[in-house]
Amino acid sequence: MSFDVQTYCRHGANEMEAISEKIVAKLPVPTSGNKLHYFSGATLQGKKAPSGFAVRCTAAGTKSFVWFHRINGKPYVETLGRWDENAGGGTLTVRDAIMAAQKRAKAVQRGDDPRPDRTRRLDEANQPSEKNIAGLLDMFMARYVEGKLRSELIIRQSLDRLVKPRIGKINIYELKRSQISKMLDEIADENGEVMADRTLAYIRKAFNWYEINGHDDDFKSPIVRGMARTKPSEHARDRILTDDELRSLWKATGAPGPFGQMLRFILLTACRRSEAANMVRSEVVDADWTIPAARYKTKTETVLPLSKAAQDILASIPKAKGTDYIFTTGKKPIAGFTQFKAKVDEQCGFSDYCIHDLRRTARSLMSRAGVPTDHAERCLGHVMPGVRGVYDRHAYLAEKRAAFEALATLVSRILNPTANVEELASRRAAER
Repeated sequence: MSFDVQTYCRHGANEMEAISEKIVAKLPVPTSGNKLHYFSGATLQGKKAPSGFAVRCTAAGTKSFVWFHRINGKPYVETLGRWDENAGGGTLTVRDAIMAAQKRAKAVQRGDDPRPDRTRRLDEANQPSEKNIAGLLDMFMARYVEGKLRSELIIRQSLDRLVKPRIGKINIYELKRSQISKMLDEIADENGEVMADRTLAYIRKAFNWYEINGHDDDFKSPIVRGMARTKPSEHARDRILTDDELRSLWKATGAPGPFGQMLRFILLTACRRSEAANMVRSEVVDADWTIPAARYKTKTETVLPLSKAAQDILASIPKAKGTDYIFTTGKKPIAGFTQFKAKVDEQCGFSDYCIHDLRRTARSLMSRAGVPTDHAERCLGHVMPGVRGVYDRHAYLAEKRAAFEALATLVSRILNPTANVEELASRRAAER
């Protein structure tokens, strides 16, 4: 039972030196609520009451013995039992109550925690530990994710940005399914249903890890089947941009700014969003971009030959002061993709695509440009299956360079259809 420190100090100033059955019988009954009468240090038949020993009188006329003490610096009042001369009876005489308080004081000194399990868990949840959701997630990241999963950065960003601000302070034993559902609805509204499901997968993994690995026998994950916002079959995307959409998008990204240039660069290199956003100038040597293993999905260092068009994009971006990042609005990698994309979508007239769809579009355009399947897959960094993937260690730099140039040429033709028609007409006239 928790207790107000000011109440204790007020009553403690009037502690009584003597105690007996008669003294307890004469203690006044409050008109409402209850009142504590402290007898710290009072003696009866050779038994001395420990500090914090008190009699609690209620408006109903019931008198009980309690012991005030502190646990981890927090005030706590422990009920010892009812006085046996109550009208309704009880279990303790005054002397028995003093002896019970002495016994409890010694037990607490040895490390005993008298708080009920639920009270103890709630109190501990306010401490800087894993007993609240934020602490559990931090523990999960430190012991299971960091340095082990290649998706570490994405998981951390999702938990820090989407989960902790909403449910991070909730006690792990008090978290309700309705609170998780409310959080997922908010994430879906702001970031889309796929992101909501992805976040759900992260916290489900964290909760299951905490429960199954024996970190706490009392914890049970509140997540159940059916909480996802979409069906698994809906997660797979096959969206590619049409030629008209590519022309509209390219026009909308023509204004100065790192985001538009990054979208164009992704289309010409088929790289992932995070790879482009975290790109630094020192990674580009001559016409080759070397992506470090730590930043690549397959955890292998990857070289992407840059087409002339991709190089022109990089050359058009002025070097930012105080940073080596290329696509940046300050000293850090570009962020806030949702807000940037919303502005581009407004200009190009459509929004039912994600940035990753540009990578898929680039792959489709390679096939359309006649790039061999193996070469196109290697341009995307996909690992070749079976024996070939194990024994074929050829870098395929020349083949990838040709593939990216073919991609850039096709993109140029799509963006300039009128020029293509005029060029074809000129060639036919010359042939005659």
